Amino acid sequence: MNRSWHLRIRKTHRYLGLFIGIQFLLWTLGGLYFSWSSLDDIHGDHLRHRAAYVPINKALVSPTVPMQELGQQAGVDSIAGVYLIDVLGKPVYQLAYQHIGADGHAMQHTRLADAQTGKLRPELTKAEAVLLARQHFTGSSAVDQVEYLTSTNGHHEYRGKPLPAYAVTFQQPAHATIYVASHVGTVQSVRTDPWRVFDFLWMLHTMDYEGRDDMNNSLLRTFSVLGLLTISSGFALYFVSSPWFRRKPKRVSIVSTME
Repeated sequence: MNRSWHLRIRKTHRYLGLFIGIQFLLWTLGGLYFSWSSLDDIHGDHLRHRAAYVPINKALVSPTVPMQELGQQAGVDSIAGVYLIDVLGKPVYQLAYQHIGADGHAMQHTRLADAQTGKLRPELTKAEAVLLARQHFTGSSAVDQVEYLTSTNGHHEYRGKPLPAYAVTFQQPAHATIYVASHVGTVQSVRTDPWRVFDFLWMLHTMDYEGRDDMNNSLLRTFSVLGLLTISSGFALYFVSSPWFRRKPKRVSIVSTME
């Protein structure tokens, strides 16, 4: 009976280890990279200047002025927020508002307005986006390329961020790309080669091969259970292989005496 159990557990452990061993290796490699990396460097914080503030003595118009102009546009339902930012040395209002589409569905949008005149202004141009990226970039490398993004997928490094946006890529360091949301007027993120390695390993770690950030996907849950079974079978194999478990019981001889 002990030998039968030993063989069953050994086979279970062997096949489970063969099936999920590669994923165990990927989890370990990802964990090593995560634990030995600085998140500040991964996020590119060292390559980004702090956003400029608007001086207190600037003469500004009331935000109700551009709000009234915005309210005259069809579909504008309500204002979600008003923010004052600096765009290339000029004070600008960010007007976040709800827009009701033809299908009746509400979407949030952002519109920029000159905070000194109250006039609504168009989105950032390519030249303005490049200047803004340079203003926030700590390096001195030349711009390698500029791309205008109107859509992204679940694997794009700018996924889940405001669109449209300009991707301004510098030659050094580490092919840093600064993403500027043209309608929002601000730098949204900095992506470098270390971040791209981190993102790829994170996808392998979470096993979310569609959006990369879903920690509750069925594939990860399945492999987690299989991993627990593999570890459990390893412990069981150790115990059934130990000498005290495999030791055969001593036979007891009964000697009968007849008088």
